[in-house]
Amino acid sequence: MEKKKEPILKKLLVFSLLPIFTLFLLLCHHQQHSFSSYSYEGLDNSGRKSSDEFLSEREVETLKLHFKLRRLVNGKDLAKFDTTGYSYDVDDFTEISVISKPVIYDQKSSTLYVPSNEAITRPKKTRVQPYPRREDPTAMKWVKPVQIVMGKASRIRPPACQIKHDVPALFFSFQGFADNPFHAFNEVVIPLFLTSWHFESRVQFVLTQYRREWYWKYARVVEKLSSFDVIGTDADTHVHCFPAAVVGLRYHENLAVNRSKVPLGYTMQSFRQFLWKTYNVKVKTALNLKKPKVLLVSRKGSREFLNEDEMVHMMENDLGFQVYRALPNETSNLNKFGQVVNSCDMMIGAHGAGLTNGLFLPTGAVMIQIVPLGLNWASDHYFGEPAPGIGLKYIRYKIWRNETSLYEKYGPDDPVVSDPASIWAKGYMAVKKAYVDEQNFRINLGRFKVVLLDALKLIGDSSV
Repeated sequence: MEKKKEPILKKLLVFSLLPIFTLFLLLCHHQQHSFSSYSYEGLDNSGRKSSDEFLSEREVETLKLHFKLRRLVNGKDLAKFDTTGYSYDVDDFTEISVISKPVIYDQKSSTLYVPSNEAITRPKKTRVQPYPRREDPTAMKWVKPVQIVMGKASRIRPPACQIKHDVPALFFSFQGFADNPFHAFNEVVIPLFLTSWHFESRVQFVLTQYRREWYWKYARVVEKLSSFDVIGTDADTHVHCFPAAVVGLRYHENLAVNRSKVPLGYTMQSFRQFLWKTYNVKVKTALNLKKPKVLLVSRKGSREFLNEDEMVHMMENDLGFQVYRALPNETSNLNKFGQVVNSCDMMIGAHGAGLTNGLFLPTGAVMIQIVPLGLNWASDHYFGEPAPGIGLKYIRYKIWRNETSLYEKYGPDDPVVSDPASIWAKGYMAVKKAYVDEQNFRINLGRFKVVLLDALKLIGDSSV
């Protein structure tokens, strides 16, 4: 029976797609110089068929590519994109340009040429910084822009192609704050997944600022999303040509995937499954309620647990937990550390980039964030609010004044201790100095034990 149904399903698929192909065929007919008709130099229309001929294999592939690109275009811009093959969108966090026509990229000058035979009186130039942190000038000042030049080939005079590619290019940067693991995932890895996953690895990554250390740390992610060696190393000075391009990355919120804004409707769980598969994580599905394994993120130098040994002793001997202390140098090796994190039922750590490893925790695990004095907003904004979307149960342990080293250093009446809002009014550098770089903790074990017991209840509560 199944074999008899298959041809019918194929016919239904063909007939359902036929109106769409017809629409684009009409667009090609009415737009004298449509996105599918350019050579790389933008000067001739050789090989173009008349509108009454059936679409060639190459034209079908061009339309398929256009469909994939338009998934990255906001609804309000779709009509213009289908007509012109070009879209530019900007919001508070990112700017992204989607180009459904052949482009020429000069690596030396970071210039992307878009030859066009449309009636453009003079070349149009747009500068795009392909890193999703537009709201933060401190981050963006390090991000090198890509200049997009669009116009008649005779006016913009693009350089001659040296290397031609048959897949679209995706331009992005990992400058900004990407040295920090939180920002690396938040502003590069997750947005890269959001922007490129639906291309099914048939996309060429172009790094506008190549940094060897960053690349090799996250090479597995890059290689899983693209089947091609990256372009953008310092040694590469060629002129590259592509059938289409995307400049910039889609971004939703901190450590978040908004299903309604994603090309194929995938979720944060889709990303986590991608991450686990990328790092060969043997996914844990059953949580240990009798003797949970706890990952304690151990820090040195700042936001350090001054009584960490006593904390571990209490968890192991009073509560019967299994405690794994993650040392600072251990968290940098994702290939091994991802496995460790996923084997745990609970994660405990002070506010900081180390909590980003919670992405590897099994669904339903508990994250306990130790919230430093003066860092309520940052703790909630960067980890507390995203936790449910990641699939984690979340508990906020707010440091009391007598638990912070700042109390001993400044005394109870100093504004650093008594009035954090006044420190925030002085700007981020004052906040960083006081609350990020100089603060350590001596945890109240009795109070913390109560929180751990609450966390244990959450692990077993499927309704949360």
